[in-house]
Amino acid sequence: MRSTSTTLIAAVLVAATAVPAHAAGTVRIDTGFVSGTDQSSFQGIPYAAPPVGENRWRDPQPVTPWQGVRKADKPGPRCEDAEDCLYLNVTKPPKAANRPVLVWIHGGSFTSGAGSDYGVDQLVRKGSVVVTINYRLGAFGYFGFPGLAGSGAFGLRDQQAALEWVRRNIRQFGGDPRNVTLFGASAGGLSTCAQLTSPRTRGLFHRAIIQSGPCQFGTPAGQNNVQHVWAKREDVERAGVQASGCADVACLRRLTVEQVKALTPQFSSPAYDTEALPENPITALREGRFHRIPVLAGTARDEFSVFAAMFYPVLDAAGYEQALVEGFGTAKAQRILAAYPPRGGDERVPLTAALSDMTSFCPTAELRAQTRAFGYEFAEPHPPMIFPDMPDFPYGAYHGSELPFLLRYAGVEPAGKQQALSDEMVEAWTRFARTGRPGWARQDVRILATEQVAPADHRCDLWAS
Repeated sequence: MRSTSTTLIAAVLVAATAVPAHAAGTVRIDTGFVSGTDQSSFQGIPYAAPPVGENRWRDPQPVTPWQGVRKADKPGPRCEDAEDCLYLNVTKPPKAANRPVLVWIHGGSFTSGAGSDYGVDQLVRKGSVVVTINYRLGAFGYFGFPGLAGSGAFGLRDQQAALEWVRRNIRQFGGDPRNVTLFGASAGGLSTCAQLTSPRTRGLFHRAIIQSGPCQFGTPAGQNNVQHVWAKREDVERAGVQASGCADVACLRRLTVEQVKALTPQFSSPAYDTEALPENPITALREGRFHRIPVLAGTARDEFSVFAAMFYPVLDAAGYEQALVEGFGTAKAQRILAAYPPRGGDERVPLTAALSDMTSFCPTAELRAQTRAFGYEFAEPHPPMIFPDMPDFPYGAYHGSELPFLLRYAGVEPAGKQQALSDEMVEAWTRFARTGRPGWARQDVRILATEQVAPADHRCDLWAS
């Protein structure tokens, strides 16, 4: 007969290692047990401690382990709304084992959005484990101050912490930590591109998909100057002193959430010369300092159309020329007019073509050349509209229009021939995640559309000059 002490020790060991029997959708991760809504969906898992109090404007800190089973049945708070927001979501196929992993970084100009905005069932049905993440936004993510370690790059460091969580835990969800694809669109694409150049992420992901967010993305800034996304740390810190009214870090951490939110218009540019991002990603790419992994990079054909409709009135030929002069200076404006002449009618149409090439397509072409990336151009003529209450305009394949073809987003779904295009894209993205090849040659730029569309002359020689 076993002694009482032996029986007690055995019982304790069993209790310490057993998954709770009541929940088939329960998984043990490095901080405790989590139970999802079913065996496939786990939402609102913390990957870092809440960045509040002493953790505000600090690199992401470890999660405190919990006892019992933590429910993972709803998303965590959004980072645009709440300071405690460092959560991620995992969706997996039934009985997944050693599957490719896709980690999605949402867009939103580094000021809005959440991982839970995107449904991932299409990608999961093709066999991938998909992770969507939140990361600090606006002033919470990109504020800087002298002596504040990590100034201007907290949101990027959050993304890195999420990838570290994936490496430690994704096998418990049936994912392969040695086959992780980082992908994102817009600010998420820019983030993916930045992480491609950061030494901190070496080995954390093995493929990258950059959608409408090349590191070289830039907007006109007058006299042929370009305003890029990335900020220098010392500039961000100088701005933090002027904007915050604080003399030290202790004062900064006493600011209310609303006071910090009010700083966001001045602090939404990720900073380099930081531990998370040591150098400007544009420089790193041009000088060959990036992870040598497979890359898929592309844009929508008419990227700028939504911005033309939102920020410009209807333009005649004179208004079009004036817009170009304001953006580029007189000499460059004349060269742009020659390459993208007025068409008669609403001249925001040629303006869209010019600025789509300048801001997105040609920088992405440069990125592809630097990284030997596979390319695509989303050119669907009439995709469903994901932005509400937009005025009438020939939007074409506008910024973000490819999203519903890959993910469930904004309550719109492709139908008919567009569903077939969606299937094609999901298959290509899945194949790339599995093998590092989307299904076409590197020298080709795959045109993604439901019908034959004329090749576009993107005039990148003009923009390179």
